[in-house]
Amino acid sequence: MLSTHPQRSTADRRAQAQANADQAARDQARRDRRTRVVLGAAAALAVLTVALVVWFVLGRGGPQVEGISELPEGVDAPSVSDAHGGISFGASGEAGSTSGEDAVRVDVYVDFLCPACAQLEDVNGADLESLRSEGSATVVLHAISFLDAKSDGGSYSTRAAAAFAYVADEAPAQAYDFQAALFDSQPTEGSAALSDEQIEGIAVRVGVPADVAEGIDGERYRDFVGALTQVAFGDPDLLDDQGRFTTPTILVDGTVFEGDWSRPGELRAAVEAAAAD
Repeated sequence: MLSTHPQRSTADRRAQAQANADQAARDQARRDRRTRVVLGAAAALAVLTVALVVWFVLGRGGPQVEGISELPEGVDAPSVSDAHGGISFGASGEAGSTSGEDAVRVDVYVDFLCPACAQLEDVNGADLESLRSEGSATVVLHAISFLDAKSDGGSYSTRAAAAFAYVADEAPAQAYDFQAALFDSQPTEGSAALSDEQIEGIAVRVGVPADVAEGIDGERYRDFVGALTQVAFGDPDLLDDQGRFTTPTILVDGTVFEGDWSRPGELRAAVEAAAAD
C-alpha cells in the first residue's frame, strides 16, 4: 500500500539531523555542567574569587565608583539598557520591553563564567521565563565581568557580556535565549575560553541572523561592561548582609533576595508573593 505521507526532501532531512545534533550537544553541555556543580566546590570557589576581586577592583587606583548606581555619562550603552545598565525583558520577550507597571521587577546580576550563575539559570530559568511570559514579572539582566582572569586567555567574561549587550541591541527578540545558551555552553573556570567565532555560533543557533552575529567581536560594548561592573561593585543597594557584592545577586522589586535560590520554586514564590502585595 502506498504511503499517504509526503516524503521529506534530502535537505529537510539534513536540516532536521543538524537540529537534532545541536540539541543533543546543548543537552550534553547542560548535563556536564550540572555534574561539575554537584562534584566541585564551585560555590566556595566563587565566594573566594569574589572576595579577591573586590579587593583588586576597589583597591586599584582607578576611578572612584563607591556609591555610584548609574552608568557614567559618555559610555556607549545599548539602546535597550536603562540608566543602571540593566536590559529588561517583559511579556513580549524582547530586550528593552517590560511587562507593565504592575509587574514585579526582578533584577539579576550575573557573570557568564560564574558557575553559581549557571546553576541559577538551571534551577530558576524556566520559572523566570514563565513569570515573564505571563506578564507577572519584568526580568532585568545585568551581565557584568569580573572573572576574566579565570578563563585561559581571551577575557571571556567581558567578551560574553559584551556579546549579550550587542545581541540585545541588534537582535532583541533572540537576546533572552542567547543569554541562556551562553550558560548552557559555559566553559569551566581555568579552561580555554570560547572564541568570538564560537560565541557567534551560539548566537546563530538561537536564531540571531548570521549577518548580525558576525558583528560579535567583544569590542563594541567592552567599556559598557566595564562600567556596569564598577557600578555593581559600588552600589550599596546590591551588597549582602556582610557588605559584599557577589554573583548571582537578585533583587525582587528593589530588595535583595535573601532566600535560597538553589531550592527549586523558592525564588518563584518570592516573586509571586511580591505580585500579590
